[in-house]
Amino acid sequence: MRSWFRDTTGGLPTTFWYLWTGTLINRLGSFVLIFMAIYLTTERGFSETQAGLVIGLFGAGSAAGVTVGGVLADRWGRRPTLITAHIGTAALLLTLGLVRDRWAIMATAVALGFFMDAVRPPFQAMMVDVVPERDRLRAFTLNYWAINLGFAFAAVLAGLAARADFLLLFVVDAATTLITATIIFLRVRDVRRPQGFARRRDAAAPAAGLRTVFSDKVFLVFVLLNVLSAMVFLQHISMLPIAMGKDGLGPSTYGTVIALNGVLIVFGQLFIPRLVKGRSRSHTLALSSVIIGLGFGLTAVAGTAILYAVTVLIWTIGEMLNSPSNATLIGELSPADVRGRYQGVFSLSWSVAAFLAPVVGGFVMQHAGNAALWLGCAAIGVAVGLGHLLSGPARERRAAALREPVTTPEPALAG
Repeated sequence: MRSWFRDTTGGLPTTFWYLWTGTLINRLGSFVLIFMAIYLTTERGFSETQAGLVIGLFGAGSAAGVTVGGVLADRWGRRPTLITAHIGTAALLLTLGLVRDRWAIMATAVALGFFMDAVRPPFQAMMVDVVPERDRLRAFTLNYWAINLGFAFAAVLAGLAARADFLLLFVVDAATTLITATIIFLRVRDVRRPQGFARRRDAAAPAAGLRTVFSDKVFLVFVLLNVLSAMVFLQHISMLPIAMGKDGLGPSTYGTVIALNGVLIVFGQLFIPRLVKGRSRSHTLALSSVIIGLGFGLTAVAGTAILYAVTVLIWTIGEMLNSPSNATLIGELSPADVRGRYQGVFSLSWSVAAFLAPVVGGFVMQHAGNAALWLGCAAIGVAVGLGHLLSGPARERRAAALREPVTTPEPALAG
């Protein structure tokens, strides 16, 4: 066990551990998004479709945030972008908890999505900057473990806090966000010359800019597949709490059930690197997509807390397989000089899904029924799995091309 712990955590840079600590603290207080759907429908009188629209507007703001965050990460720097985005997030969390007007709630949701997800590109880019390639699978796994350790506690604590006062959710979330900003301000140094993949002036990495990313067809197929997969996965935040509420299960029950997601990842995620090491990433991603689809598809027949818990445990296994392969592959597909932009566009896939998942999910649930929504999720999971099998070889060829060292031509001899 001591050897496994050393192999899992040893040798990582100090900057990584400061980022890891900030992630853990922030996630311990990440109450608002978990209970947003319940808050809107029970405290503010929104219908399922209206609540889905508000969460979708958060996704729309997120789409702009990750794009701008990616550009700023490359131009302005990772550190200042991170600090600014965290401070803006904290202020808007408090605002969202205080406003009552429906239009104000919608506008605040857009702004919150912008600042909250502007954090993603600079954070991911800095992780790739400071962690050597050989250690990235471990680093991203450890960071994902911290996210879910915090999530597991947050889901349970948020359920209890919601009983007392929903405003408390917003206050605690804002406080932990500010603590994370303080850690970054005091202890994290910016990396102005990213290390890692060599800068290439060829077809694998054309002239820097967002145009570079949007002309990379191999990467865009990967992004599209993630949009579809994320649309399924994000139903656990948008439509799952509403479905459980219709079955007579309250916020605290939902908090306990969804906390199983974090608990399983906390106890199992650190073993995943050894499980997937040396295996085809395309096959791993395909398998994970099918398992996630299966887990959400079985929600169609759930009606009790135990059955809902079983579905959560199934799709969590798929999530655990998906995360490390996804994170390392994005890093390998991102040329160093435009890494922030690549991270931003990939994060954009989550933002697009964050908009579409609640809007489409709410519409389907309200007009076609609960079963149609969850069986549709299963079908999407299978389709994404096939997509990974078909597109995987091209991704691996691109990653291998970017790993090739740049050879500097020897100067010609005068004669």
